[in-house]
Amino acid sequence: MAKPLVIVESPAKARTLRRFLGNRYRIEASYGHVRDLPERASDVPAAIKKKPWGRLAVDVDGDFTPYYVISADKRKHIQELKTALKDASEVILATDPDREGESISWHLTEVLKPRVPVRRIVFHEITEEAVQHALENAHAVDEHLVRAQESRRILDRLFGYTLSPVLWKKVQTGLSAGRVQSIAVRLIVEREEERRAFRRASYWNLDARLSGEGRGFTATLVRVGDRRVATGRDFDASGTLAASDVQRLDEAEARQLKERLESRLPWRVTAVEAKPAIQRPAPPFTTSTLQQEANRKLGFSADRTMSAAQRLHDEGYISYHRTDSTTLSEKALREAARAIRERYGNEYYDKPRQYQTRVRNAQEAHEAIRPTDFTRAPQDAAGDVEADAARVYELVWQRAVASQMADARLVRTTLEITAQDEGGTASVFSSSGKAIEFPGFLRAYVEGSDDPAAELGDRETLLPTCRVGDLVGRAEDAEARLALNALDARGHETQPPARYTEASLVKRLEEEGIGRPSTYAPTINTISRRGYIFRQGKALVPSFTAFAVTQLLKQHFDDYVDVGFTAEMEEDLDQISNGERDWLEFVRAFYRGDGDRLGLEQRVRDDDSISYPVVDLGVDAASGETVRVRSGRYGPFVQLGEGGPGRAASIPDDVEPADFGVEDALALLKARAEGPRQLGTDPSTGLPIYVLSGRFGAYVQLGESPEKGSKAPKPKRTSLLPGMAPETITRDEALKLLSLPRELGPHPSDGAPVVAGWGRFGPYVKHGSDFRSLEQDDDVFAVDLGRALELFEREKRGRRRQAAKTVLREVGMHPRSGAKIQMLAGRYGPYVTDGTTNASLPKDGDPKAVTLDEAVALLEARAASGPPRRRVARRTPARGGARKQKSA
Repeated sequence: MAKPLVIVESPAKARTLRRFLGNRYRIEASYGHVRDLPERASDVPAAIKKKPWGRLAVDVDGDFTPYYVISADKRKHIQELKTALKDASEVILATDPDREGESISWHLTEVLKPRVPVRRIVFHEITEEAVQHALENAHAVDEHLVRAQESRRILDRLFGYTLSPVLWKKVQTGLSAGRVQSIAVRLIVEREEERRAFRRASYWNLDARLSGEGRGFTATLVRVGDRRVATGRDFDASGTLAASDVQRLDEAEARQLKERLESRLPWRVTAVEAKPAIQRPAPPFTTSTLQQEANRKLGFSADRTMSAAQRLHDEGYISYHRTDSTTLSEKALREAARAIRERYGNEYYDKPRQYQTRVRNAQEAHEAIRPTDFTRAPQDAAGDVEADAARVYELVWQRAVASQMADARLVRTTLEITAQDEGGTASVFSSSGKAIEFPGFLRAYVEGSDDPAAELGDRETLLPTCRVGDLVGRAEDAEARLALNALDARGHETQPPARYTEASLVKRLEEEGIGRPSTYAPTINTISRRGYIFRQGKALVPSFTAFAVTQLLKQHFDDYVDVGFTAEMEEDLDQISNGERDWLEFVRAFYRGDGDRLGLEQRVRDDDSISYPVVDLGVDAASGETVRVRSGRYGPFVQLGEGGPGRAASIPDDVEPADFGVEDALALLKARAEGPRQLGTDPSTGLPIYVLSGRFGAYVQLGESPEKGSKAPKPKRTSLLPGMAPETITRDEALKLLSLPRELGPHPSDGAPVVAGWGRFGPYVKHGSDFRSLEQDDDVFAVDLGRALELFEREKRGRRRQAAKTVLREVGMHPRSGAKIQMLAGRYGPYVTDGTTNASLPKDGDPKAVTLDEAVALLEARAASGPPRRRVARRTPARGGARKQKSA
């Protein structure tokens, strides 16, 4: 008997629908897109291969007709769908409810050519009620949405395939340009340029450590006399004090003032202000805010977040996850209200809240991301979905519930304390506190922040009860309401603009109207894969290759990497999707030009006029020649003057452009000219041991490098571990590195060797293809076969777990706690620990030179800043249904 054939994108989504629709329908998956523009020259149809525009697969000489192909890996799925179609009474296209989903449905009809009725259904959550409603309101494929998505695809093909060859010729082969990705790279590069131009400024102030009613708190000096004391925000990027009405204290002035004020106790409380405040919840998640919050709270990349959200949607846990709407349906509002009353009490719910979408060019007509069932709490879902999905679901549930809860009621308190020196000059200290009178939505959720200082400010900080005129004295002063425990003179330095994280980059792109919810994750993936950025913790650091590409595009194709122009194109695509603009006219204007504005085709026609990009670092004081960064076949390199033998050297991939200057470049040139530093000889082989620097960082090498073209085997090489420096590494340390991977002995099960080594994700032991990460107390240089076998017997964990520690040195015993302080090598560089607190070394800190006092100071500063954010163990994404291919 013939049944309706329902086609969705993924097998997971198909399985979920089968639970609701049962045997009345046949449900199959297309496994994402069924066809696309050809990616390889071999895939280009023979009919257009010899055309001038054949490699584009878009007829730029005519009416911009795209030529699609079915990739080899999709032919099997297409055949299965054609077989299912033979027994179908009708075809129901149930792809995702956005432009890309509409496009997939259109492509399916073009490829399958069904002779039975075809209907399109749209649902924003996979629940029985939503699916039934969609079936009752089926419609035809929306041609306007299809044309908008096709225009975006053509635009991206023309942009990438036209500009990328220019980059291959003028910068480096293998690079790519993209309509959204090039804007993202430009933003990251311009932030790094701001950091390069930044000049640090130092300033001092005083912190009074006080206590009262059993509570300790800190008050900071804010005024001396009638002038405010300078803070970091009073300086501009050049390090100049921008404000004229403030007083900048240097070290000598701060210490002298400290001595004067300490001798002038008691001080007095001169102002107490308590103000009630209301804190309102954030809206439920959109795609971009979910990506931002998962990056802040969980450390997830945008791609990892979207993979987890896709699984949650396909399995019916959350509503559609590609949206820029913050509204909730009436049904969702009712369910959220009921869940709040049952879980938290009636006082935590006031009335339904609807939030206005503030995103520029918002066009995804969906609800916000929310649970499909508010009664399914995070702990109820945790055992049913994999770990990443469970953590994302917890965020979605908490945020959606909190968005409907009552406001939090707070009391913000400000305390001013005045001390007078012998000359009568008043020095005013200030401290702020916050008390939560009624937590409201804070019971369910606290929003994250890109600014750690702002997060600290969100914590409840209670100040002692004081009145104007109360005294501040020594702890033994019976008349003093508050005790001065210490008065510290502290030095500070202004900080450069923070680099973008994935969270802040997504936020900026969304604010500017660049891209769409579906494009952010693949865009960041692409610029990382192409070598335009690398990660330092959560920060996105541009490479010098990104500098070169951005410079070229800004100089010769400025319109196409202009934020405003790209945002206007998004508005044009919105108009096409609404039927308000002709798609062909839009694409033709972009490629061929419009009026006085040259099109992309004309811009690239004369690429001989495009100069090779360079980054000038400055002038070598000794020779008077310019030191610059250029790009070559093997990546960026430094060049002195016009270059030549001994006047050029490769730049390691992990160099941060903002911190790379003339002296760093000259050091690379000197090391290149002098050749590798010999650390000694290997006692077992007699071969020399060298330390060298290459494109991927510093490494040690056993033996000489073979001549170019020689067939001699390459010498053994091992990268330096985190915390090691090429300037200070010793022969013994190099020998330990060269011993890796170490063979520990045969595995009792099969006699195959068990080895210990250090890889991309830290230290490990390996048997065949089975890897196990070492634990925190294991030493890769000392682990034995017995310990390795013990690890193999345990269940394998995700690879992004806490790495085993490598002890660089014992620093000493903590003078107060008596705990042992060690210097360890961590994933992000060397750090000190007392077993409770970890503190990273400053960037220019030498692990071998840090004293006990310096280590204690680092630990105390880290402890004072609050608990660190927990690093999240990364799980390998579950294999399953194909994802829709999102274009950047």
